[in-house]
Amino acid sequence: MTMTVADIDHDAGMGPRAQNPKRRSFTQEYKAQILAEYDQADRSERGAILRRENLYSSHIVEWRKAAAATPPAAAAGGRARDRELEQLRARAARDEAELARTQAALDLVGKAHALLEMLSESADTPKQSPR
Repeated sequence: MTMTVADIDHDAGMGPRAQNPKRRSFTQEYKAQILAEYDQADRSERGAILRRENLYSSHIVEWRKAAAATPPAAAAGGRARDRELEQLRARAARDEAELARTQAALDLVGKAHALLEMLSESADTPKQSPR
């Protein structure tokens, strides 16, 4: 019997790799959860975790390497936050220095005003002649 194109069921997966299993993918949350559980478990319980999740120890090794090489999303966002915080601190330091200069200038102007007022009052009062 000869098969024609109409006889082939394309949904059945007649390709050369139809019988091969598909590669699994894991979310970052899942990896973090399993790593945390694995690290907290005793040595005797670690194998049970791997069997339960159908994982290999190489998964744990690779996930640890990836976790160490890649900063968490919070840390990446934290870097931007830290940079902004550092900029704000520098700005606050500049503003505080300017405020200190302004206060010193106002204090100096106030003392000069008081001195001029005192001189003006002494000039306004008639001098008494010695008797």
